[in-house]
Amino acid sequence: MNNVLKNKSYDFALRIVNLTKYLQEEKKEFILSKQILRSGTAIGALIAESEYAQSKSDFISKLHISIKEANETNYWLNLLKDSSYINDKMHKSISPDLTELLKILTSSIKTAKENNV
Repeated sequence: MNNVLKNKSYDFALRIVNLTKYLQEEKKEFILSKQILRSGTAIGALIAESEYAQSKSDFISKLHISIKEANETNYWLNLLKDSSYINDKMHKSISPDLTELLKILTSSIKTAKENNV
């Protein structure tokens, strides 16, 4: 397993947890914050699960689901920005981390398919 992917997804999950705290404590927003908490932390959880996949196809499947969660997280981030729960600076701070995770996940899936991981 790519330790960079595991570490970056964990760090991203921590950022999402802190964003959720901010949204709930400062903005009194509880619905969208729960959605982004679920999808944003699921990315890393699925990556961790993939380490113990039962087969190559199970490994790839878990990474694919992680990509879906990352795309959903992107949706919630954009919605939070466009509804003014987070400002542009906050969005621009976290969004590149998500984009980087998506790129690493895509690359990991491609490598796994090519190399019979």
